[in-house]
Amino acid sequence: MSQTKKILVTGAAGFIGFHLSQKLCQQGHTVVGIDNLNDYYDPNLKKARLELLKGLDGFSFHKVDLLEKERIDQLFATEKFHYVVNLAAQAGVRYSLVNPYAYIDANVTGFLNILEACRHYPVEHLIYASSSSVYGANTKMPFSVHHNVDHPVSLYAATKKSNELMAHTYSNLYHIPTTGLRFFTVYGPYGRPDMALFLFTKAILEDRPIDVYNNGEMKRDFTYVDDIVEGIVKLLPHIAAPNPKWDGEQPDAASSFVPYAIYNIGNNNPVKLMDFIGTLEQALGKEAQKNLMPIQDGDVPATFADVDSLIEDVGFKPATPLKDGIQKFVDWYRAYYNK
Repeated sequence: MSQTKKILVTGAAGFIGFHLSQKLCQQGHTVVGIDNLNDYYDPNLKKARLELLKGLDGFSFHKVDLLEKERIDQLFATEKFHYVVNLAAQAGVRYSLVNPYAYIDANVTGFLNILEACRHYPVEHLIYASSSSVYGANTKMPFSVHHNVDHPVSLYAATKKSNELMAHTYSNLYHIPTTGLRFFTVYGPYGRPDMALFLFTKAILEDRPIDVYNNGEMKRDFTYVDDIVEGIVKLLPHIAAPNPKWDGEQPDAASSFVPYAIYNIGNNNPVKLMDFIGTLEQALGKEAQKNLMPIQDGDVPATFADVDSLIEDVGFKPATPLKDGIQKFVDWYRAYYNK
């Protein structure tokens, strides 16, 4: 982005929001971050990220929940954002089996409040986090944004698919340019404690066994957080536009007759869970005790991102090797927790 912009980042104290806010401030943009700092995982980690952000020029923070519609509207009215990046969400597939209402509140009602604010206080571009989980029961690999995604296998996935449908509706009715990003298994420093890399690292260092689902046969397209951030930064000024070739007789799922787009951001290189664990063992210099388990409800056996659209439209492809990314996470974890 050549011009400096004022950008709202929701979920700024979250894993991806933290890294994105850092990058945008480093580029000279003005970033307004919001987060509700909930306790889905250790709030101290969120506060630690926030402390680092508060030291950056151009960053300001408001503790706001997406459900607080009046406060969201007030923020939009006052700040007059150029771009909005909605990363705030109730994350996690397994937790959606336990607390489904949290997903409807944050991911559906909360996102509606963002869409309504963009409608009444127009912005140049709304980018929002979707997820690779929307591919659900699909088995054709790699997962393409042009594929139909109507068979989710978790409520989390259903809420993310809902976000894409809601965004399309607002792009149609109110001409808001919206771009949905399907993230594939993001990892890296300051990562979420409920994710496999964090859980495994903690358990291995504490000499506890790790739960290995689907007997280690899972495959995931692990994507380093800096690659996710780079994709978002490149797509922000690439404002969604109507596709002149869109045909209602053969509707393309990734674009539309309205200013709407969908992209995968993934490493385009699925890795077997056992190989992932082996790479982590090397980085830690320690072997894991493995507790082999069946696949969990709501999980899918494999993910694999087709990123052709991303390459074609903004000339970017995630490429951080897993070995390098895991080493960076381990180095951060040891330093942060003094392990």
